[in-house]
Amino acid sequence: MAEKNSKGIPGERIAKVIARAGLASRREAETWIASGRVSVNGAVISSPALNVTPRDRIVVDGEPLPQRVRTRLFRYHKPRGLVTTHADPEGRPTIFRALPKRLPRLISVGRLDINSEGLLLLTNDGGLARVLELPATGWLRRYRVRAFGRVTQEALDRLREGITVAGIHYGAIEATLDREQGANVWLTMGLREGKNREVRKVLEHLGLRVNRLIRVSYGPFELGPLDDGAVEEVETEDLRKTLGPELATQANADFESPLEHEMPFVPAHHSAAGRKLQSEIQKGPQPPLDSGPRARPRDRNGRKKRRRDRTGGPRPKYPRP
Repeated sequence: MAEKNSKGIPGERIAKVIARAGLASRREAETWIASGRVSVNGAVISSPALNVTPRDRIVVDGEPLPQRVRTRLFRYHKPRGLVTTHADPEGRPTIFRALPKRLPRLISVGRLDINSEGLLLLTNDGGLARVLELPATGWLRRYRVRAFGRVTQEALDRLREGITVAGIHYGAIEATLDREQGANVWLTMGLREGKNREVRKVLEHLGLRVNRLIRVSYGPFELGPLDDGAVEEVETEDLRKTLGPELATQANADFESPLEHEMPFVPAHHSAAGRKLQSEIQKGPQPPLDSGPRARPRDRNGRKKRRRDRTGGPRPKYPRP
């Protein structure tokens, strides 16, 4: 009997399955499909309007879709000057290039713009990322903001009723005036939608110019003492308890499967380095470069080759005068 989704339709959408495998977000997966990078049962597909089941063979960039692995979540202290994307068309540095290479292939839960810093959640599960981003989840994002200008608490209190700026409506915002510092003010702000550059646009509407923006929490997860640029995994049991059964079910999170190989996934088409990386993953872990003395090369007869100096000639037996 064919497996069915929550609507009674056999299987699940192909982009959703790719996202849950930790390769990309659902939106990225749909782009991959439209580019002809995905095939199902040997046939290249061009539309994400396809349901698949575990019996279907899915291939991305010539590589079989990895088996599903355990859902993982990481807290990352994003520094200023990094873009929250895997590849930036302008060539700016990205958070994913700055992350330690030992981590699995990750996607971000929402974004922080290049001039913002603080807590950014990262996960290997596209389904979890999508659920945590939804305003319906109701998780409060809290920020510490330094802005140039002056504002009253009374004006900030009116943000609780929501505000429309340049035709875009922003929901209720909690804002507190903490202190004045020279020509700047420090604020604490909390919001649940997280629309594009929401804090900056709303404060600009109030006559303030943001010059520092730090996210200090995302729902129950806090930045805490995490160092700038550091990343720390949320333990599986803590993640399970924090999400609760409702969110875990909604995200179809998997806390039982084994952990994936501690290497990032790089689609084979990206570069020769990507293809080499995939080959290394298939071979399994390699010994570290400093695992022991390097063996001297040998000639065809098995004799050790003579070392050569930097000019290409044989290395002298005694130091040159």
